[in-house]
Amino acid sequence: MTNLNNALSTRLDQLNANGRQQLLCGGLKGIEKESLRIARDGFIAQTPHPKALGSALTHPYITTDYSEALIELITPPFADIKDSLGNLRNIHQFVYEHLDNEMLLGASMPCGIDGDDSIPIAEYGSSNIGRMKHVYRHGLWHRYGRTMQSIAGIHFNYSVPEALWPVLHQQENSELSLEAFKADAYFGLIRNFQRMGWLILYLFGASPAICKNFFKSRPELMSQFEEFDCGTLFHPYATSLRMSDIGYKSKNQANLKIDYNSIEGYVSSLSAAIHTPYPEYEKIGTQVDGEYRQLSGNILQIANEFYSTIRPKQITESGEKPTLALKRRGVKYVEMRSLDLDVFNPIGIDEEKARFIEALLLTCLLQDSPKTSEQEHQVNNDNQLAVAHYGRKPGLVLKLVQQKIPLKEWAIRILESMQSVCSILDQDDADKPYSSALAKQMRLVENPDLTPSARMLEQMTQLHQPFSRFALSTSAEHEHYFKLNKLDEGNTRLFNKMAAESLVKQQEIENKDQLPFDEFLRQYFLQA
Repeated sequence: MTNLNNALSTRLDQLNANGRQQLLCGGLKGIEKESLRIARDGFIAQTPHPKALGSALTHPYITTDYSEALIELITPPFADIKDSLGNLRNIHQFVYEHLDNEMLLGASMPCGIDGDDSIPIAEYGSSNIGRMKHVYRHGLWHRYGRTMQSIAGIHFNYSVPEALWPVLHQQENSELSLEAFKADAYFGLIRNFQRMGWLILYLFGASPAICKNFFKSRPELMSQFEEFDCGTLFHPYATSLRMSDIGYKSKNQANLKIDYNSIEGYVSSLSAAIHTPYPEYEKIGTQVDGEYRQLSGNILQIANEFYSTIRPKQITESGEKPTLALKRRGVKYVEMRSLDLDVFNPIGIDEEKARFIEALLLTCLLQDSPKTSEQEHQVNNDNQLAVAHYGRKPGLVLKLVQQKIPLKEWAIRILESMQSVCSILDQDDADKPYSSALAKQMRLVENPDLTPSARMLEQMTQLHQPFSRFALSTSAEHEHYFKLNKLDEGNTRLFNKMAAESLVKQQEIENKDQLPFDEFLRQYFLQA
């Protein structure tokens, strides 16, 4: 992004000139929230995914991520973020009614981990698609270790208002088809977010400290941190260690050159990684003694293995590759993946954060977005790592194009560039919720002590608590909140019905399977 001093690009200027700026309102927002189930002894739950919650394979809103204990709660998309958050609260309430002497960990970094073997890999039944999901997770274990996969976060899904696209398409006199124009604009949004996304870590990062037990399977990583107390490691100015290089980073992924300059380049480069052998992974073996260890020995097993801060997404049909869905039907929405769980909120995210993120993503869409070079891609990664590890450090300097710039100065520029979008999104609401959310974040830029990461370390210090005790006591407060605020009878009946239907649907899938698993995988990867 080369012109941060301009309020916004011509896109918004033209919308304003034509009186069409209100078309920015009403984009769809959905939330995916991961949480680790924790037993009363403070350790990761060893119990199966509760059957009363339904099938993790087929339930639309309640599933699991990497581990059987890593529950994932998914809202449908809503135009009003209050509806998204209300739905997420309802799902939490239903889940808490069926947790047997367990609770959900409210922090992103896991507690109660006792080495890789303590983390049960998620099970999805005997169907081919269920087995594929399980084998994929086995592959992640052999490649990265299970502990790294137990980290939790929030994914914020956003789709630009459909009514906006034909207006942008027309006012820019684009020679592209409308679908191609949408894809091109979504990738422009993604590139700008990659340039500015470090701001999410600074403002909302809530993982400045880690339990020492987290490193039991990889003790060599401990030396890069300072000791907070006998059970906790940290960086004094860290914001989001979840998004640092201790998480999902690996040598092979660091060298991947995924093309974000077009949908064709993205699909092609990601597909190439899925079909390119990687010697270190080939040594693991695909099938050993008749058991699958991974789906392949290639750089990536499937597209989901590529860990990025933001992804272009299209709704997939059953068994369809995500890359093929993008190729066939273009981009439907973006999935922003760099948000830590808010340990101070029972559902992990609040309305102000969500409104700010929507405004930021729209700003990324409306601003000029030059193509990204390999050099700039590396700069973007360097900025993210710097903020993850040292984001609150006084005078921290980041890289912007060919120059260096203080984090605070760049953050203020970004926030100021969002003011016009926030004013439009506020519409006629006297409370001006988007502008208020923006003003709050400006206070966090002016005073890093107000950020969640700083508040966590301050409370841990005042209470003389290691990270594990702080996280568990805060999670117990969340549990108490949901015990006091029960789900109403109507929603309870609805969720019980969905759970029962999902179990029936899984059984139907298992009964229909006719292909041997080997042939199922072969046909899956042959999709083109």
